[in-house]
Amino acid sequence: MRIYSRILGTGSYLPAKRMTNADLAAELAQQGVETSDNWIVERTGIRARHFAADEQGCSDLATEASRRALDAAGLAAQDIDLIIVGTSTPDMVFPSVATMVQHKLGAAGCPAFDVQAVCSGFIYALTIADAMIQTGSSKRALVIGAEVFSRILDFKDRTTCVLFGDGAGAVVLEASDTPGILATDLHADGKYKDILCVPGHVNRGGILGDPVLKMDGQAVFKLAVGVLEETARASLAKANLTDADIDWLIPHQANIRIMQSTAKKLKMPADKVVVTVDQHGNTSAASIPLALDTAVRDGRIQRGQTLMLEGVGGGFTWGSVLLRY
Repeated sequence: MRIYSRILGTGSYLPAKRMTNADLAAELAQQGVETSDNWIVERTGIRARHFAADEQGCSDLATEASRRALDAAGLAAQDIDLIIVGTSTPDMVFPSVATMVQHKLGAAGCPAFDVQAVCSGFIYALTIADAMIQTGSSKRALVIGAEVFSRILDFKDRTTCVLFGDGAGAVVLEASDTPGILATDLHADGKYKDILCVPGHVNRGGILGDPVLKMDGQAVFKLAVGVLEETARASLAKANLTDADIDWLIPHQANIRIMQSTAKKLKMPADKVVVTVDQHGNTSAASIPLALDTAVRDGRIQRGQTLMLEGVGGGFTWGSVLLRY
């Protein structure tokens, strides 16, 4: 009998500090950087984002989202036998955020590790967890996407600092004989590393290189639209399904224009695309589970519906997960 993995519960967390475009524009003006609500909305669709407090680390956001997912699933942390966190902004170089979350939840013993695939991190982590459940090495997994991108932004570069926010989302997966995750598809191509990167690292107690985000927006847009359609169709083909079988598209919340272009290629009407980028900004690996939890909790997503999750991020990495909720 084939083993599947199904989502038992979802959870998310946003830091208390909410920054509207007007709030951000006022702060940037003090540094001599000019922007406006109209400029940001027109180019990105973003109207607000959340920033973590100075004392909050990625693991704090991830832990709170995890508690909410566990509550939704009706489980305790001790019921989990695998923890995977997708993140590019860990608390420390090591140990992993996953081990910190494990400790903060009061769990111990199960494998816990991070996946670094930038904005595709949650898709990668979900795919790994699904594979481990299918092979029988795990029965219940906590899969998290969490980021504090505000820590790696250049607030003198209005083309990037207005795009990102902080947050976390999580799901609990459980082994099942009923189909849940139907197909997955992952890719990467390192030749595109320079169009979206943070070209700095720790070296002998100092920072070598530039530790803030750099992005070629036009190049990212062009690449993202193409690969997101390709990976979605690949997952559909693996499951012997078509565009018409998708009830909800939950794309990485990077830019409303990328999302709209992808939806159009997949023949998805706008009201079947979960959009949170307007209120969350781009939260990288957290964006898909944040959007998923938002739509589950407001009642849009119902049990038995078919969801297409897809992401693209620095590396370049991209991928999709097709599942029955």
